[in-house]
Amino acid sequence: MDNNGNIVSTVVSAPVNNHDSALFPESLSNFLDTSDLLGLDINESYLTLDSGFDSEHNHTIIREANLKPVIKPNLRGLKNRTKINTRLDRFETIESIYKQRHNVERSFAFEDTYRKLVIRYERLKATFLGFRYLAYSLINFRWIFRAT
Repeated sequence: MDNNGNIVSTVVSAPVNNHDSALFPESLSNFLDTSDLLGLDINESYLTLDSGFDSEHNHTIIREANLKPVIKPNLRGLKNRTKINTRLDRFETIESIYKQRHNVERSFAFEDTYRKLVIRYERLKATFLGFRYLAYSLINFRWIFRAT
């Protein structure tokens, strides 16, 4: 989200067996390039991610990009109660920002209405992205011209 409350997102696609966290550095780079092209001032803006992206490496590269990471703590594997409480206390200060993430998740839910996008059937990246852009166009078309 930029400083004006706008939600900005970029799309990176890969074969189905790649985890999203492996795509994160490229996604962040694309996001920064897109914001530069659009002339958006995103310095000190929040970058929200789910708990699958909770790592010191990701926090570091987000801060290096002059953004504020808002990532729900991944507590799996932690047994030290002090560490757990420290991470939860730190997250509590930004939890209200993280709760706004439902706007992004709702956009992904719209994609699920299109069977072609639920599971990636296409081998070619261009075909996959073409179907995705078509779905986004239909979603926006329906929203703009919805019956009132």
